[in-house]
Amino acid sequence: MKILFIASEMVPYAKTGGLADVAGALPKALAALGHEVVVIMPKYKMEGNFEFERVYDNFPVQMLHSIEYAGVYKAKGTDKNLTVFFISNAKYFDREGLYQVRGIDFPDNCERFSFFCKAVMEYFKKSLFFPEVLHANDWQTALAIAYAKNIYNWKKTALVYSVHNLGYLGIFPKEQILQTGFDWNMFTPDALEFYDNLALAKAGFVFADVICTVSETYAKEIQTKEFGHGLDGLLRSRKDNLFGILNGIDYDVWDPEHDKQIVKNYNSSEINLKYANKKALQKANGLPQKQSIPLIGMITRLADQKGFDILSEALDNIMNLKCQLVVLGTGDQKYHSLLQEAKKKHPNNIGINLGFDSALAQLIYAGSDMFLMPSRYEPCGLGQLISFKYGAIPIVRKTGGLADTVHDYNPTTGKGDGFVFEEYSSDKLLDAVKRAIEMYENKKEWASIVKKVMCYDYSWKQSAAKYIDLYRKTLQKL
Repeated sequence: MKILFIASEMVPYAKTGGLADVAGALPKALAALGHEVVVIMPKYKMEGNFEFERVYDNFPVQMLHSIEYAGVYKAKGTDKNLTVFFISNAKYFDREGLYQVRGIDFPDNCERFSFFCKAVMEYFKKSLFFPEVLHANDWQTALAIAYAKNIYNWKKTALVYSVHNLGYLGIFPKEQILQTGFDWNMFTPDALEFYDNLALAKAGFVFADVICTVSETYAKEIQTKEFGHGLDGLLRSRKDNLFGILNGIDYDVWDPEHDKQIVKNYNSSEINLKYANKKALQKANGLPQKQSIPLIGMITRLADQKGFDILSEALDNIMNLKCQLVVLGTGDQKYHSLLQEAKKKHPNNIGINLGFDSALAQLIYAGSDMFLMPSRYEPCGLGQLISFKYGAIPIVRKTGGLADTVHDYNPTTGKGDGFVFEEYSSDKLLDAVKRAIEMYENKKEWASIVKKVMCYDYSWKQSAAKYIDLYRKTLQKL
């Protein structure tokens, strides 16, 4: 099968969030199953020693007020059956940041990603590779679905649109509809209009043959008023073509037995070696180096969506449980300030790392006893899947992908693999943390939970097989 995967970011080339991880891993897993996969993304100003080959000189792309030019590059050294292309244009992509700078969105984002999607379609008019599946991701690439359906007449190609977080719809002033190349006839509630604005994500939701999201529970949640962000009616109308497929994780990257970023490698048969990483994590955060103290890790965006409003209310009470908390992430300034004040108040209990550091992230997974994700909503969540592999037991709210993967531990039956709360409140969060810490005191039972979760298989191979099945069923309906 020939698959074209369109994304605005992809590891290792450019990343702002989980989409980049998916774009870096899912196509690789599809290619490993024997399919011919092409990924295409913008050629940003990138950090890193990447080698590119120029494969197509500038070709014209008609924009609203001008003709712009696109070049095409190919990454060297990719896996068998996998090719990664880049669309270049200095005006649109040779700048600091992917979508914003210093927290402010670029004012020409609609124009930038309209250009990108047009350039993709124009290039594959010229290419010998013609896809059986076009798989677009999030609002930045949704227009490719609309172009394929309404302008380029790709009738024999299955059009698949994935939404990784419905909170980001690509909303712009309505006048920018003309930047997309469509006229005002496309500005209707049945097309791209959204409360008198333009929502680029609707190009995917309206025109795709199938819509995917990143967990079965989230696929149901986005059809509700609470989580539908104003599109629940449209998504309910498309429920027969709306599917949830859980993300996987790349065990070539996330495996404590071979992870070069951690202090001591270990596996499920020698979990006692994990504690060398705990000691290193405590030391790096200026915390007392005691194995007996339960250590909770968090790697997250500091935002209400991630549960920081209820965590802030519960934080002092959690610290009174005589545990340690290590946080890595950035986000809302109010939560930066709150954590900094908490560090002053509880210097022996909290480690604060306001930024992102990939090596520290891996040490947090390896050194933590528990991993906290109290999210208000969480489309899939990768943190809990990684924490399983590293033997850090998740404490989560029952929502989205967290509900699909983490099951509340029952000490009577021994069933379950984490500590789950459902009501979104600081009291219920605190209760879940208490239950986890109480269970931690039973070292034998805790070790049995750790060994169990470290053997789970959430690899991309399983998820990729489900995508192939969905692609085939979609093609059969065309």
